[in-house]
Amino acid sequence: MMIRSVFAILVVFLAIFQFSAIECRNHHKLATSKIEYSALNCRKHSAILTDFGAVGDGKTSNTKAFKEAINKLSQMASDGGGAQLVVPPGKWLTGSFNLTSHFTLFIQQGATILASQDESEWPVVAPLPSYGKGRDGTGTGRFNSLISGTNLTDVVITGNNGTINGQGQYWWDKFKKKQFKLTRPYLIELLFSENIQISNITLTDSPSWHIHPVYCKNVIVKSVTVIAPVTVPNTDGINPDSCTNTLIEDCYIVSGDDCIAVKSGWDEYGIKFGMPTQQLSIRRLTCISPKSAGVALGSEMSGGIKDVRIEDVTLINTESAIRIKTAAGRGAYVKDIFARRITMKTMKYVFWMSGNYNQHPDEGFDPKALPEVTNINYRDMTAENVTMAASLVGIDKDPFTGICISNVTIALAAKAKEVQWNCTNVAGVTSRVTPEPCSLLPEKKGPVKNEDCVFPSDLIPIESVVLKRCSL
Repeated sequence: MMIRSVFAILVVFLAIFQFSAIECRNHHKLATSKIEYSALNCRKHSAILTDFGAVGDGKTSNTKAFKEAINKLSQMASDGGGAQLVVPPGKWLTGSFNLTSHFTLFIQQGATILASQDESEWPVVAPLPSYGKGRDGTGTGRFNSLISGTNLTDVVITGNNGTINGQGQYWWDKFKKKQFKLTRPYLIELLFSENIQISNITLTDSPSWHIHPVYCKNVIVKSVTVIAPVTVPNTDGINPDSCTNTLIEDCYIVSGDDCIAVKSGWDEYGIKFGMPTQQLSIRRLTCISPKSAGVALGSEMSGGIKDVRIEDVTLINTESAIRIKTAAGRGAYVKDIFARRITMKTMKYVFWMSGNYNQHPDEGFDPKALPEVTNINYRDMTAENVTMAASLVGIDKDPFTGICISNVTIALAAKAKEVQWNCTNVAGVTSRVTPEPCSLLPEKKGPVKNEDCVFPSDLIPIESVVLKRCSL
């Protein structure tokens, strides 16, 4: 009897121990599955893409699932609490879909949104009003972007390093053969929207530009990685276009075109639309772009570009640091540009300004619409293995003025150009710059000889925004 009692107690003890162990493991699983992230706003409602029949095998089209999920969540978000769609690990093939307001698209680590190569899954939309025609220069229409939205507020695209893969090879090959009558799609494009955050994701192989906020305000692009072949043109990383109050920080970009291209419309269409890009801060950028710029201003700048701050940038094997691109016919201005603390290794140019970038949408541009380029300030830069220090070419009877360059040291490549500074139709001053600049940019004299070029001490409004801590 005693043996039976002891055995019964032992069985009960083992059962309790096993239950406790399972409970402990489950508790640990729940605890470790919690994902915290930073966002403009946290969301009350949440759903997983698989709730809507999505299949993550990389072959099944999930366009319908994305659209149904966002439509359902938009109804929930309307109560003021917002909603989020979680994309779990897997390969989720999809065509174009639109986002909604008060919404978060969260792409988990191990999840990849794959862009469809079936053109029927990409609706055709009208050209942007500030461009007049498709940017690829063929026809008037364009394919809608993979992830898009218009007239939205409070939109977050984030994750814990999930991926959006544009599968661009199909589009690049067809474009190279001139087989498109429509402009290729972008990966992310938001229009006429405000309070936007794109962060902590990786974008690869877009058919064309990767991130394109246009006619937006209050935009944050943070901790984003963009990877595209350096041999493929038009794969720009991040292109803020006619936007106000934008922060781009802590991004890593490898591209066959400009890592960041600041834009505001094209010739007569951009002049008529008249919306500048202004209050833009770019900081802690790392860029590799052997055939283009770290940061380009233009060439489509016909709505104007002003108050741009660029700092703490690393450029490796890149054609130029900051390139101003414009031409007669663009009109408007590029002014109040400030850059400092840029480190460069293996560059074709350090400073590059082109007043003869003569790509136009059509014959309707006004050649008398001359751009104003003034108050350009560069300071505190070092460069190694440089082919040519500067090519600064303004416009005849429309010189680029107010150029200031200070505290810049450029070490030349073994096969550097014999003439290091090519300057035409420009005016400004320099201080402590080697190799010695051209005569159109003389050394500062007198008491201001060692003064640095200016950099604003204030912040643009978006730099003061504090993101909230959210969790899944």
